[in-house]
Amino acid sequence: MLKPSADLIVRPNQSRYSLVVAVSKRAREIAADAENRGEILIEKPVDMAVHELMEHKYVIVEPDSNSKE
Repeated sequence: MLKPSADLIVRPNQSRYSLVVAVSKRAREIAADAENRGEILIEKPVDMAVHELMEHKYVIVEPDSNSKE
């Protein structure tokens, strides 16, 4: 299976860093849920997280870069 390129997933106003953080966070959630249920995952959690992102099952929310704290 071909994996999607980050260029195809990242929106124009989005950083690659936020993509990596979001996908890794979701992958950890998937792995933890499977472990709690006693499931053995056939597909890798990162692949599952990427597919979920592409299917719009979750979105990446970035802070506004123009706002001052």
